[in-house]
Amino acid sequence: MLFLCLSILCSVLVSVWLKLARRFGLDVSQMVAWNYLAAAALVAAVLHPSLAPLRQPDAPRVALLALALLLPAIFLALGTSVRHAGIVRSDVAQRLSLLVSLLAAFVWFGQVPTSRMLAGLALGLLALAAMVWRGHAASADGARSWLWPLVVFAGFGAIDILLKQVAAAGIPIAASLQAMFALALPVALGFALLARRRSGARFTARSLAGGLLLGLLNFGNILFYLRAHQALPHDPALVFAAMNLGVVTLGALVGVLAFGERLSRVNAAGLALAFVAIAVLARS
Repeated sequence: MLFLCLSILCSVLVSVWLKLARRFGLDVSQMVAWNYLAAAALVAAVLHPSLAPLRQPDAPRVALLALALLLPAIFLALGTSVRHAGIVRSDVAQRLSLLVSLLAAFVWFGQVPTSRMLAGLALGLLALAAMVWRGHAASADGARSWLWPLVVFAGFGAIDILLKQVAAAGIPIAASLQAMFALALPVALGFALLARRRSGARFTARSLAGGLLLGLLNFGNILFYLRAHQALPHDPALVFAAMNLGVVTLGALVGVLAFGERLSRVNAAGLALAFVAIAVLARS
């Protein structure tokens, strides 16, 4: 369980660090770019991936290129969501994104849904709707507070579908991570250059350091999650449920207690429904 706890901690700390970025004068677009430099270097140093599978004729190059574009874009969306909607809503949206890949499994991959899966799906969609509910807020900031979590939800769901395609092609996880992070780096740098052109913000050593720390947390989340599956090879459902419920719980505690995020009664009901939905899906 130690690996699971470390993975949960790293996942929530990613959101916390994105939340604190502006307070420390850090540029999020630059942080996201340098995050991939650190993550790619750590994958090479710790996991020692063989890149031979990536050179095979049937390697899923289109899926890997799509991930290289989507990963930095959704990471930036997560940063924006954390800023406008808070850690609680953003982490719930990220964790409930598994509903997107579940729907894809039914529609595109021919998986036959069970009654329990459908119940979990319905509860998850209700939880998402309740978590982004903002009552009668009509201001631009009110719109951003529900729009960005939905972008995070859809984006991480699309990433999960692409990751499943890469895995189905027989690419080892370490090799796919190395390729994704290396390809995402120039894309993220391009986003950072566009942001600089728009805002005039210069590249700084402070944002570089913040991005390297973000990459360390991002890699730690992935590494410890993989180690948890290796430590509990016969309990994948336990790892899945504990990881998602742990992130939602810790994210909620940190958001409410450390950052003073407020949840309406509808939002709180959505948080409770998210717990139930994840538990139901884990038992499926």
